[in-house]
Amino acid sequence: MATLKDLSEYLSLSVTQVSRALNGHSDVSEATRTRVIDAAKVLNYTPNIAARKLVSGRSGIVGLVTTAPKGEAQSSNYLEVVVGLSAQFTKLGMQFLVHIIDEKDDVVLAYERLINSGTIDGFVLVCAFQNDTRIAFLQERKVPFVVHGRSANQGEYAFFDIDNYTVAFQLTQHLIEQGHQRIAIINGVAGTAFASARLCGYQDALNAARLPLYSHLVCDGEMDAALGTIATMGMFSNNDVKPTAIIASNVLIASGVYSALSALNLSIPEDISVVAHDDVLPRFRTSAFYPALTVTRSPLSDSWGPLAKFLKGAIDGVQVSKLQQIGTVELITRASCAPPE
Repeated sequence: MATLKDLSEYLSLSVTQVSRALNGHSDVSEATRTRVIDAAKVLNYTPNIAARKLVSGRSGIVGLVTTAPKGEAQSSNYLEVVVGLSAQFTKLGMQFLVHIIDEKDDVVLAYERLINSGTIDGFVLVCAFQNDTRIAFLQERKVPFVVHGRSANQGEYAFFDIDNYTVAFQLTQHLIEQGHQRIAIINGVAGTAFASARLCGYQDALNAARLPLYSHLVCDGEMDAALGTIATMGMFSNNDVKPTAIIASNVLIASGVYSALSALNLSIPEDISVVAHDDVLPRFRTSAFYPALTVTRSPLSDSWGPLAKFLKGAIDGVQVSKLQQIGTVELITRASCAPPE
């Protein structure tokens, strides 16, 4: 098995330089870090975690605790998350561990066991909930972490997020400007921070235009095509007030909306306008929808680099205010919107 000394001789660098490159220290150039990591792969170098922990107080390992993905939506996002984060942590000379638990397991207990094992330096949290118990627990234990998203009123911590309030406000406002007054929203899981923010943006846009909010035009659930289909069919069944426009909280939901409207013999945008938020997943091109889908666009892939960088910063003790970022969102208007009949 190759050692640090073997890497040092192979690269004509000092052992200290090699060690600092592998541990992602900021005083090592990106070119040197890449060169060291590539050489480690060539020589099949595997760091001794116990030795690394003894020398630096860190293992160089960070973790993601999650349940196994279910369905098309979760599987697509899961692959994006794991591949994207793993690649970014590798660039920083860190190892990324995915710890899968059963959905019935106590998630806080899973974190506690990993922390007590002494092998994890910090955690990535995805899909934040309002008053998230994971955040509260890690803050109490003073364990470094970074959140993809934000939870309300839980203090200061590292995060990367988009302005989900503005996502829904923009989409609703765009439809109102087209002349729509009966606007539906098919949102993510109730209680998640992003879905709550989008619901507020939707409600505030309606209130600003003095338009009523119809409870049967607000749906939520697992963000997949089935939700879009079932929710849309329900809105047009046994209701006197039917929507003239629908907001989908992601592209999978939008695909289900398109299918349901087709089954109902309703045309887009002549009968119903449809808009969505687009995370820019490789398998779902919104420009290829027929008609092409109007979206707020913010690539999920834009978050992986900041999340990895911010978690490393949190581990290194960087000031929290420097470890927070709100990504940009772009409104792209296409052929799925038109004034109502």
